Amino acid sequence: MKKELTAEEYLQRVLTGKVSDSCPVRRTLELLSGKWRTHIIYELCKHGTCRFGELKKAVPRITNTMLSTTLRDLEEVGIVHREQFNEIPPHVEYSLTEKGKALLPVFTELARWGEKYI
Repeated sequence: MKKELTAEEYLQRVLTGKVSDSCPVRRTLELLSGKWRTHIIYELCKHGTCRFGELKKAVPRITNTMLSTTLRDLEEVGIVHREQFNEIPPHVEYSLTEKGKALLPVFTELARWGEKYI
């Protein structure tokens, strides 16, 4: 079983140059990078399940194309689940996967940092 890395151990790796391109922090930040990704994840955290139109209203300055693209990207990396309902009228609902929900403690820590320093 792999030992969890402490903050001090990670900092030591950074300072000694032992952090590679496959660094989990770097890969996570790349996964969350982009203007809209974190906002969409935040809205799905708040609401649980949302239709496209509900997300569009919750993120008002995003275009339909950018919302679709971002949702597709988040679905590809396993953070968002897309469920299509073939009824009249057809609709699609989006929610966080278990992998997406596992990001909640990360956002909690960011909130704590923001409350303390911003």
